[in-house]
Order: sequence, then C-alpha cells, then structure tokens
Amino acid sequence: MQQPSQPRRQAGLRAPGVPAVPWHALLPEAVLERLSATEQGLTGEAARERLARHGPNALERSRPVSAWKLLWRQLDSPLIWVLIASAGLAILLGKVTDGLVVAAVVVLNTLIGFVQEYRAGRAIEALNYMVAETAHVLRDGHLVARPSAELVPGDVVQLASGDRVPADLRLLRSHNLQVEEAALTGESVPASKHVAAVAADAELGDRASLAFGGTLVTSGTATAVVVATGGATELGRISHLMEQTADLSTPLTLELARMGRVISAGIVALSAVLLGVGMLRGYTFSDAVLVAITLAVAAIPEGLPAIVTIALAIGVQRMALRRAVIRKLPAVETLGSTTVICTDKTGTLTRNEMTVQALWTWRGHYALTGVGHTPTGRLLRAGHPVDELPGDVHALLLAGVLCNEADLQPHEEGRWGMTGDPTEGALLFAAKKVGLGVTDLRERHPRLDAIPFESEHQFMATLHAGGQARGEFFSSERFVSELFLKGAPEVVLRRCGPDTDRGAVLAEVERMARQGLRVLAFARKDLLRKGGLLPQDVEEGFTLLGLQGMIDPPREEALASVKDCHAAGIRVKMMTGDHLATAEAIGLRLGIHSPGQPGLTGARLSGMSDAELAVAVKETNVFARLAPEHKLRLVRALQAQRHVVAMTGDGVNDAPALKQADIGVAMGVTGTAVAREAADLVLTDDNFATIVAAVEEGRRVYDNLVKSLAFVLPTNLGLALILMLGVTFFPLQEAGGVREPLLAMRPTQLLWINLVATVTLALPLAFEARERHVMRRPPRAPDTPVLNHFVVMRTGLVAVLMAAGAIGLFLWEFARQGGDHDASNTRALAEARTMAVNTVVSFQIFYLWLCRTLTGSTREVGVASNPTVFPGIAALVLLQAAFMYVPFLQRLFGSAPLSPGAIARSVLAGACVLPVVGLEKWLRSRKREGQGRSVGAT
Repeated sequence: MQQPSQPRRQAGLRAPGVPAVPWHALLPEAVLERLSATEQGLTGEAARERLARHGPNALERSRPVSAWKLLWRQLDSPLIWVLIASAGLAILLGKVTDGLVVAAVVVLNTLIGFVQEYRAGRAIEALNYMVAETAHVLRDGHLVARPSAELVPGDVVQLASGDRVPADLRLLRSHNLQVEEAALTGESVPASKHVAAVAADAELGDRASLAFGGTLVTSGTATAVVVATGGATELGRISHLMEQTADLSTPLTLELARMGRVISAGIVALSAVLLGVGMLRGYTFSDAVLVAITLAVAAIPEGLPAIVTIALAIGVQRMALRRAVIRKLPAVETLGSTTVICTDKTGTLTRNEMTVQALWTWRGHYALTGVGHTPTGRLLRAGHPVDELPGDVHALLLAGVLCNEADLQPHEEGRWGMTGDPTEGALLFAAKKVGLGVTDLRERHPRLDAIPFESEHQFMATLHAGGQARGEFFSSERFVSELFLKGAPEVVLRRCGPDTDRGAVLAEVERMARQGLRVLAFARKDLLRKGGLLPQDVEEGFTLLGLQGMIDPPREEALASVKDCHAAGIRVKMMTGDHLATAEAIGLRLGIHSPGQPGLTGARLSGMSDAELAVAVKETNVFARLAPEHKLRLVRALQAQRHVVAMTGDGVNDAPALKQADIGVAMGVTGTAVAREAADLVLTDDNFATIVAAVEEGRRVYDNLVKSLAFVLPTNLGLALILMLGVTFFPLQEAGGVREPLLAMRPTQLLWINLVATVTLALPLAFEARERHVMRRPPRAPDTPVLNHFVVMRTGLVAVLMAAGAIGLFLWEFARQGGDHDASNTRALAEARTMAVNTVVSFQIFYLWLCRTLTGSTREVGVASNPTVFPGIAALVLLQAAFMYVPFLQRLFGSAPLSPGAIARSVLAGACVLPVVGLEKWLRSRKREGQGRSVGAT
C-alpha cells in the first residue's frame, strides 16, 4: 500500500490550510462536473488512468534515520572526541591499559545515548493506520470492494455506520450521517453531516458537507464522491505539516552541549600548555604527551552523561507513578523549564462527559448538580435544594428520556456506562440524578414509532402509548398516544402553538449559550388517533416543555492545577477545536481568562500578520475552532518570544503542534496513535492535573541535576589541579638514566575516581526530595547557564581544597615511606598515590552531604529524607576497600594497601570541606537576607 518512492502527484495538493477547491461550498452537481464524474461512478479504465496521474491514495513514509546515523550522533560531541583522541594516543605510546579504559568509557556513553534515541517514535508512520484498507466504490455501474489505495478523485463510494472514511469525500446523498472526527477537529461529539453546501470560508469543523479520510462513521449512511486522495487529504496535509517541524533540543541538552564545548576547548588549551611545560622541564616527548592525555582524562567528567541519563530515568519512573509516561528522556527536564502550557479542552480540562447543568421551564430556572456519569445529584432553584420534583421538571426530563436512543449500564465504583450519543446520554443521567428510573419510564411509556434525528431537519420525534392525564401538561384525557419532540430550539419553536412566547424562549437560549451550554428544546402534543407517525404530525401544534442546557464540565482538580501553574509563573492557554462560547465558558470557570479578555477563533488568526499574532498570543488565553496549522503557528509564535512550550493534544490535528512544541503531551486514553507517537509525554489519565504534577517533577529533576553538577565538577577541576601542580613543581624521577614525571595519580586512578567514586556518590542526589516552594518560583529562563556564577565559585572553592589536601598527603606519605624520587621505590609511590586517591574520595563523601541542598543547611532537608545516600556511601566504602586490598585491582590501578592510621588521616583531610563550605553557605544566606531587606525597604 505504501510507495515511498512515488512522487507527489495527488490532485489538488495545496498549501496547508488552503483548499485548492472549496468543495464544501459547491453544490453536488458542480462537484461532479468539476471532477468529470457522475453519480454512477467511474469506469475501470478512467479509474486506472486517474490512478496513474494522481498516484495511490496513500501517505508517503519518511525514510527512517539509519542506525549508523544515530550512532554517529552519539559520537559527534567535543568531549567524546577529546576522549577518543586521548585513548588513541595512549595506546600509540604503549599505555595500552590506560587507553583501553578510556575507550571503554566512550563505548559505554555511546551505547546509552544510542539506545535512548533509537527508541524514539516515528510519528508520521502512525498516520497510515488511520487510512481505511478497503472501500465500497461504484465502478462500471456496480458496487465493488476495492483497496483504499486505488481510490481516485471522482470515485463514488458508499458509507455506512462503522466504516472508516477512505479519503476526503463530498456528500451527494446522506441519511442521518454522523461522523466521529474529534481526531481532526477536537469536537467532543460526533459531527452531523448533510449534503447542503456551506460557506467557502468555513472552518474545518464546520464543513458539514465533507467527510474526511481517517474519520469514523458512527451512524447513518451516505453516498459521496472522492475529492482528494493521499497527500491532498486533510491527513496528508497534516503529514506535510509534521515534515516541516523539527524535533527541538531541550534547554538541558542545549546547555550541556554548550558546556561540553567550553570544557573541551579549555581542556585542549590546558593540555597544550601542560605539554609545553613538560617539555621545558625536561620530559621526553612521550611523557609530555602522556601528562597532557592524563589531564584530559582528569578534567573531562566522564561519568556525567551516565549521571544525567540515570537521573532522567529516575524522573521517568517517578512520573510514571504519577500517571505520566515519558517517551524521550530529555523531556523530563524540559517540563521543569516550561513557561506556557497550551492545553486542549475536551477530556483534559474537562471530564469528556456531557452533563446537563441547567433546566428552564415556563415556571423558571433550575440547576442540576452532580457532574459526569454519576447517578447522584440535586435539583436546585434559586440556589436552594428542591425536595419534591415539580411537575414541569418531571415532564421536561421525561421527554429527554423517551425521545432518546441512548442507554445506560451500571459501571464500577458508583459510575454508570453509556452507549449512544453523548448528548442523549447526558439527558438520561439528568433524569437519573433526580431519582427517575430510565427503564421504568420507558416501560410505562412504550414507544410506538419514531422519526430519528437527521442533520437536515435538526429534530427527533418519538410516539408513545398514552396514559392517564397528568395536570396542565396533558390537556386531554381522550388522547390515544403522546408525541415528544427534541431538537434545536429554533426548530422546535417553529412547531409550537402561536401563543408561545418565542422572544422569552430565545432570550433564555441566548443566556444559556453565553454560559457555553449546548441547548436543546423539548415539546409535546397529544395524538387523538392510533397508528404510526405521519409527516404532518410533527409540523405544528406542540406545547413547549422547556430547555435543557448541557456542557462537558471542568474537572474538579483542573481548577486547583491551573492555580498552581499561575503560582509557578506558568501561563495556561486553551487551544481547542470546539466552539468559542464553550471554550470561553470553561476558561472562565477555570480562571484561564477573564470576562474582559475575549478569546479568538481560527478564522480571526488566519487573517493576522505575524506581528499581530505576536500581540494576540501574548494577550489571549483562549483559542477556539483551530485547525492544525493554527495550533502550529501559535506554538511557533510563543517559541519566538523565548517561551518553553508544553502542548497537549489527543487528535491527528494536534500532531504537528505536539512535534513542534518543546514538550508534546498526548492523551493516553482518548489520544490517537498519531498524537502519542508525536509526543514526548503520554498521560495515562488524560488529566491536566497530571501535567502540573509532571512539571513539578521536572523541576525536581533539574534541581537534582544541578546538585549533581555541583558535586561532580569540583572533582574534575581538583584532579586537573593536582596534575598541573605536579607537572609544574614536582621533581622528576631518575630511572635508568631517564627522567620520568612524578605524578600524584596514574591515569587509571583518575578514571577510578571519575567513573566509580563520583558516579556512585552522585546517583543518590537524583533521589533527593523536591525543594520547598518548588512550585512557588518562576520558571528558569531557557538560556540560563547551568554553569552559573554560584556553581563556578563553589566548584573553584571545593577543587582548591581537594587539590591541597590530596597533594599535601601525597607528598607527606611519599616522604614518610622513604621515597627519594627514585623510580625503584615503587611501593612508596603506590602507597602515596593511594593516599591521594583516598583523600579525594573522602572529600567527595563529606561534600555529598553538603550538596543535598546547595544553599541551605542539610538539617533543613532532613538527614533521612533521602535514604539512598547511606547505601551509596556504604557501596563506595566497600569499593574503595577493594581498590586498596584486592590484588587484581592493585595491579590494574597501581594501588597499595594502607594502614588504619593512613586511612584516618585521609578521612580527616576530607572532612575539612564541611566547615569551609558551611561558612560559605552561611555568608551567602546572610547576603540574600540583606538583599531582601533592601528590596523591602525600597
């Protein structure tokens, strides 16, 4: 079915959002004439000729990125190239063990990145699964089944309930046709379709004369002509939009890449300087190159990629527990940087359960409590409960139950399931909430006949066996049957008696519509004869019973979550395909926008320049009737203003914007496969509150990554200082007439510290609990450097302490063991180097406690708030013991066993970091308090 090599030859291929021909605005006869087709369909020969001209009805697949290209991406990093060069030079100089260890580090980091990126989804391919496999088409005057890929413009197809629409179609004839197209338009209820032409500038969701490829027929039948196939369909247009979007780098990956370039440039420069210093001091060229390589090994944070990846993976696990599944690791941190959340309405901010909330009869207004598919609620009038169901309300709710095709089934945990149209289901739940039994009412009023709802006449009528007259709403005891009418208010009013106050009813309809309610009117009349319904029975003579107003209500937790976003400095913008009045009503209830801040429709956005759009996207928070290109343009406009954008969605129409956004969030329950594949994050409960929880988790992850950096970088700088001081000032050893450098650590020992000790201790920081008030501070700017002034100053302070302690004990231990700079005294050198390694590790253990909170006291976060710290320290103590006492590791790393006294001295040296950094924290705290008082005084 797919032919990737097939060129784009589909008829009418157009720029996104601009139909080549406004098929929806043309009469069926004009459509057939323009396509050179008839209602009897094409001949086989004509279909073959058009297939050769337009190409198959299939979406082109983009060629997936090869595994080799993915692998190259992992290697194409300045830090990795420095390590590769170091490993190669070490092996060439005969230091095979050192070179192989460095090479192993490169391989490990490359594999971690490769696996992560290889698992990324390919969104465009999922679009192909939405194209129907077969279609019923008229060929040579006969109805036959043909593969959907063979459909061409001008083909006439038949649609029935349950069919997936095979291409974009213009309706020629239809009967009660309803199509589920939420994936394209975002509307929460099936769209009614009809043959009549609509305005040429109608938005996608208002093109009622078209059926779009990939959508699903939920009821009715139709005959339609194909007007667009393959890439010219709405699905194809969205595929084209997705090809134009690019996966954006996250703030963290951008900053780490920048930091890698800075560190790499600094390491290369220092290595060159150190090479020159070594040569001036009398080193052989090979020894001078070796110390330059050793500097690179010491200064590069080899364990940082693994630490970052594991920290992000831990964030993934935590988010999964909070019903947010991360598909791409860097998205964890991006959430914490989010400045704007662009959210869909249906199912995300709302329950996706149509609910009757307002009733109106000639006696006045009523409110109905209880949201969603629950059978409990209260009837209110003027804000007070109504204990006994009034007759006018009973009659109105009865009409909603009888003039209805839906049904209810008991469900779990006090909830009920519903089959049928969501609007009709809401009418049944309304009756159940005030104690009316749906099954009992239907048994007492058996249906005799019905006129089903059709989009052409906008009403439904049902005829029921009569009974005893009940008050003013049943004017005669002589009726044989009763006829109920339900439909659009203006349609029902036309069929009511002349004494009906139409002005009052329409005013009430307008009042409900301004609240975002979908309004249905109900009427009734008596029939004084037996038999089925006749057309004239539904033309006049009805008595209006009242109105029912319904809406998909907001989730209770969404209101609190929106407030949390505002407190955290995150703006929330609603972008929906639903009607503007409904979107504004939900926005008002949730506090997303104010009454003086009207929303905008896609039609308004289409006429705006980029400058006007920049102003609109800044001032407006509710956007409705949006097409895919509108959402994509809004996301790009926000990104142009340096916002980090999280975009939610569940439909195919959301996929381009999901892919373009800094963090795409798809709905796991109601979302299409296309949306899930395009997204970075999938919500398993389709709940806006889960997004906010994920943002909170993202901020915690970022805080812990900064803590890890503040912990890791001093070790690398400290090791570099140890090496540089040794090369510059230490005496050289004499060995067989050759002068060799005396270094405090071997390259493999530096890797032991960088990879084993540092990673073992840094990992517990990924489990740190979130800081207090993490959701009470503004988002960090996307260009905020990770290596800020604080991290740089802290790194320098701790690195100097670490280098001073390690060098001091190295020289002291070497002299105490009788070292006289003779290379034959290898034991004394091995023990002194082991002492230096132990000192650095001791520094790291004590400094770990200080990094659990970078600015406050460890007592504030609690000693036991992160229990993983204790196993981390214990694991490193055992590993360090093995480093000193296991023969195999002694040979590999050049270590030696130390006495208890020597170990105690290294521990005491490491403990000096506690008072020094503690004092630095106290001074910074005093400075912040002083600045706060100054601001307050001002």
